Amino acid sequence: MSNFALKIGHCRFMKIVKTILVAILLFLPAISAQAQDGSAAYNFLNVTSSARIYGLGGMNITLVDDDIAVADQNPALLGGEMSGQIALNYMRYIGDSNFAGFRYAHSAGEHAAWSAGLQYFGYGSMKEALPDGSVVGTFSPKDVSFGGSYSHDITDRLRGGIALKGVYSSYAEFSAFAISTDLGLNYYDPDNDLSLSLVVANLGGQVKRFNESYDRLPFDIRLGWSQTFENFPLRFSVTAWNLTKWHLPYIDNGDGTSMTEPVVKDKFMSNLFRHLVFGVDLISNPNYYISLGYNYKARTDMSTYSRSFISGFSLGGGLKVKNFGIGLAFAQPHTGASTFMFNLSCNINEFLK
Repeated sequence: MSNFALKIGHCRFMKIVKTILVAILLFLPAISAQAQDGSAAYNFLNVTSSARIYGLGGMNITLVDDDIAVADQNPALLGGEMSGQIALNYMRYIGDSNFAGFRYAHSAGEHAAWSAGLQYFGYGSMKEALPDGSVVGTFSPKDVSFGGSYSHDITDRLRGGIALKGVYSSYAEFSAFAISTDLGLNYYDPDNDLSLSLVVANLGGQVKRFNESYDRLPFDIRLGWSQTFENFPLRFSVTAWNLTKWHLPYIDNGDGTSMTEPVVKDKFMSNLFRHLVFGVDLISNPNYYISLGYNYKARTDMSTYSRSFISGFSLGGGLKVKNFGIGLAFAQPHTGASTFMFNLSCNINEFLK
């Protein structure tokens, strides 16, 4: 495609981004007063649907691959090379929580792509009680996220992307609806296998509230780096998130005995590492991968006495067989909760040949 055509596509992409940003800016002032008093909710939006990303610590915005699932947390990773690909995901999360969903991608010309998908978050059955503590029954809370993404090549190494999601929540007789937007940029240097990304995540707010209080989306700014070095078959990744605030204190409960006093941890190094997620994956063969991640925040969010040695670590692996891709990931946030994720993907265009 000519440079002139690329410029036209770039202008169209920027117009889309500006239109959505203007809509958000017009929408947010109406709720800004309540937002100051609200607490962040909708944290399920930060749970990845990709087994590969979950195996890399649960947060990664720089993984360049032809797997549609990796565009989960950065719409700029979506590309025409994923055209015709459909991916299914399932996750057995903490407690009785079960998450599942699907995503489909298609090219939009030579330098753009779009995708659409849906995610379901179910949290099992819970007791429903009145303010006085009397139990009146049970209910099954759930969240549903659905929407689409669009990406465009700005240059031969720089790609931009935008994702727009509608979020429906139902907790007993209460329900709410919110709109969330992610904006992403990715720079990829194929000569050095270097990937750099910037993501502004979870822009937006509630259209319909649960009650009189306003719940904010977990707005975040993220930076990421991934790279391999010469012929070494390992790719290293570091993702910085929660960059809208520096202090991320946590409470260390010691060994959990009555003689131990809880201690608030809020030192420089503690805050620094709670902003970082580390990952490394073995990519010696394009038909399989093995990944390992470490999320210090996930580890320290658990009380000392209820986490295991492997808390904060995650392990993943994947295999490609002909037209199918399979991904698995495992993590254990604390001793009473092991989490599993499964991905299955295929390209339907291959069946139409």
